[in-house]
Amino acid sequence: MPESNPETHVIDFRAAEHLLDARDPRGAVKLLDSVIAAHPENTAARLLRARAFFASAQLRPAELEFELVLEREPDNAFAHYALARTFERAGRPEAAMRHFRLAAALDPKPEYLKAARFDAGD
Repeated sequence: MPESNPETHVIDFRAAEHLLDARDPRGAVKLLDSVIAAHPENTAARLLRARAFFASAQLRPAELEFELVLEREPDNAFAHYALARTFERAGRPEAAMRHFRLAAALDPKPEYLKAARFDAGD
């Protein structure tokens, strides 16, 4: 087994990004598990793992990771939006709307505004 070091973790993180882009979220989670075990404070790795959980329909683990990211970065609009999408997919529309609105308030991107029903078209 190769020795674990910071360079290996960076390589694993980048490889996980590529796996997620290539629609292999479970492979991405597997790589990120070791990165997060070595660096539990790494919010970027946790956000990427949350996205991978979501993409693989592991909604409860995705929810937990997005919530952990938001504990550390409460002004992360993307994390609010992604958590809202997770709640929406899990059939929890009230929780979803709360985070859609927080995302839109933090960053008025058109997709955030539309999800929060703040856009001019509604």
